[in-house]
Amino acid sequence: MIQRVDEPRLRRLLEVGTSVAAKLDVEAVLSSVLQAASELTGARYAALGILDEDKRELERFLTVGVDDETQREIGDLPRGRGVLGLLIQDPRPLRLHDVADHPRSYGFPPGHPPMRSFLGVPIRIRGEAYGNLYLAEKAGGDFDDADEAAVVWLADWAAVAIDNARLYQRAESRRDQLERAVRGLEATVAISRALGGETDLARVLELIAKRARALVEARAVAIMLEDGGRLVVAATAGELRPGVRGTSIQLTGTVAELVLRSRQADRVTDVADRMGGVSSALGISAAAALVAPLTFRGKTLGVLQAYDRTREGPDFTGEDEALLESFAASAAIAVATAQSVERARLEQSIEASEQERRRWARELHDETLQGLGALRLVLSTALRGDDEDLRATVHGVIEQLNVEIENLRGLVAELRPAALDELGLEPALCSLVERTTANDDLDVTLSITLDETAGRLAPDIESTVYRLVQEGVRNVIRHARATMLHVDLVENAGALYLTIRDDGEGFDPGEPGSGFGLLGMRERADLVEGQLTVASQRGEGTQIEARLPARRQRSTAGEPVIGP
Repeated sequence: MIQRVDEPRLRRLLEVGTSVAAKLDVEAVLSSVLQAASELTGARYAALGILDEDKRELERFLTVGVDDETQREIGDLPRGRGVLGLLIQDPRPLRLHDVADHPRSYGFPPGHPPMRSFLGVPIRIRGEAYGNLYLAEKAGGDFDDADEAAVVWLADWAAVAIDNARLYQRAESRRDQLERAVRGLEATVAISRALGGETDLARVLELIAKRARALVEARAVAIMLEDGGRLVVAATAGELRPGVRGTSIQLTGTVAELVLRSRQADRVTDVADRMGGVSSALGISAAAALVAPLTFRGKTLGVLQAYDRTREGPDFTGEDEALLESFAASAAIAVATAQSVERARLEQSIEASEQERRRWARELHDETLQGLGALRLVLSTALRGDDEDLRATVHGVIEQLNVEIENLRGLVAELRPAALDELGLEPALCSLVERTTANDDLDVTLSITLDETAGRLAPDIESTVYRLVQEGVRNVIRHARATMLHVDLVENAGALYLTIRDDGEGFDPGEPGSGFGLLGMRERADLVEGQLTVASQRGEGTQIEARLPARRQRSTAGEPVIGP
């Protein structure tokens, strides 16, 4: 999964990415990256080691925070042994509480300033190791998850910027490739400048689609993002059917699936044969297409699809393929950044909604219900009189009050069930299913198997499971016309597996307007790093499956300490 970074630091990362992407000199890029890494993490010392051609040792070692006099006292620069060598052999982020305590530590040479906390992150360009970012002596203590995530993002930006700068320098020395290199560089710089500090996902996608179309001079471009084994049209530019955005297409068996597997662009010269279904769904009759992957740090986000070159086309050239592939690599970072910001905003919105539900539930319970109960008591006392008409009237009022009290209790439970906070997930789910299906002719089966010895699940996990079951059961009652409902929750190997199955009418998940709240369910599952899938066909019922982490509440004994 993509690591989370707070929004202020994400905006700073976007500014840094824009700045370094616009630089055409490798040395200027390296200097900017070092300064940004130190600033983003509060590290006193920062260094960037560049590997030699064999990828075995450091060929160059650039530093920030060590003055010239200290450098002279230290002597020769590191070659990539000890802890630095570990990052070369195993290029993954490495955080240490005290670098001197690591088994691979060689110690420091005479005159070297003291360093304890350490963070190392690899820089990979087009899948190949280029070097490593090293940070030491964070102000205030150890480097944390947010520092690591920020430096990993910075390393991705640096990789793109270094690659672009190297392409530019090669183009200067090789005249026959000048035009291609310059166009590729301009495209990447253009999208970086256009996006700038933009974090709205819809706007980011719109800008990418327009820039991509201009880059390869296509009739039309569509950005299609992957969602649960399907491709959803997220943005378009050019001659496509109006209202096509939001269209969902099965990923299996498409050119897009092959492109995402290989992570390489594909030129299609026979659209009717290879992409007929997709082009028909997009509302375009094209002869040629160019499909490039949007992948970010090993995660497939979707594809960029361009149709029919307008000049000297319709077929796209090898140059177009290389340009769009490079452009897509930069675009994927921008999309992932915007998705991360959108995710953070959605998470905050859902948490605020849950807090508001709690407040309303308390107010309804503590004020409205108690007031109605007191009124019922007063009316019950009045029944002791002899007036028959009064007694009949009061009886009727009491009956109505009983109905309203029960309705309010149900509303309180819907807003925020007390059982979920006070008793736990299993009692809350039992009460929810029993209460929700009480007035429906449904054969209901509820099965819950949790590890009771491991303690309570984390509040966000309990709330997510409860809301998924609440929405799923409500959809069955409202829309499915089912006779059977089965809800199954099982914990196994550190994960929760939730299944909601019915034998109702079913529906087509790809049909516009369908889903009955499934988008919100997917968002809830995604926010806790889970997955939700839906299998349904008309006349054959629906099955919703969710896989969520079985994360437990934090221990009150203290936070875990990150050691060497």
